[in-house]
Amino acid sequence: MYTEILEDIGLSPNEAKIYETLLSVGEIGVAEISLKAKVHRRNVYDALNRLIEKGLVFRIFQKGEHQFRAVTPDKLQEVLQAKQKSLSGILPDLKKLYATQPLSEAAYIYKGLEGYKNYRQDLVRVAEDTYFFGAKAMWLTPGIDRQYVTDFNEAIKRKGKKFLTLYDPRVKEQFPNALKEGGGKYKILPKKYATPGMIDIFGDYIVSFTSAEVGRVGDDVNIFVMQHAQLAETYRTWFKMIWDFCPPANK
Repeated sequence: MYTEILEDIGLSPNEAKIYETLLSVGEIGVAEISLKAKVHRRNVYDALNRLIEKGLVFRIFQKGEHQFRAVTPDKLQEVLQAKQKSLSGILPDLKKLYATQPLSEAAYIYKGLEGYKNYRQDLVRVAEDTYFFGAKAMWLTPGIDRQYVTDFNEAIKRKGKKFLTLYDPRVKEQFPNALKEGGGKYKILPKKYATPGMIDIFGDYIVSFTSAEVGRVGDDVNIFVMQHAQLAETYRTWFKMIWDFCPPANK
């Protein structure tokens, strides 16, 4: 039931199956673990030893076959924190390596919710004034944690950059509170200009979305990213022209 999540936090498939089995059964021996977890007996020993090293399982010594029992699931938090600490220790060096090969021109595609999060990280990393055209308030997606949105807005604010947003008219109709939550100055496009797409411009980047839903990142959304200084400046100029002709938000 939970093996996929346990794998996501770093357990191997066999470790996840065995740990979940021990949680539900209590203390049992290798033979019973193999049967209930559906892991071949010769693989159970290796997985158990790794779980013991991670502090997630302990051995009960007794005559005959030793028994094994899972440690409280609270231990999983410690495992995650240890991984986070290890990553934090090398992250500055990884960023330096990434910076040694900067892109000046590129084109690539992000997909779905995780792709949207990658795009938001690009916004923070580039840290330039940003122009949102046809914005859909996609940060309201149920799968996006509210703290994630708060942290993002604070990161942008600390960098002292501005947002100019031309919202899709349906945002005002369906999610009126989102208009100010998005930050920066905004205007609302006339109703006849509502579209399923949107374009964002920041730094040397032009990011266009297809199948963008109001208030939600759909599973089938494609996010096309282009990096080109001259092209970005062209899109920025077009955006400013439309902004100047668009009426103030209160009209």
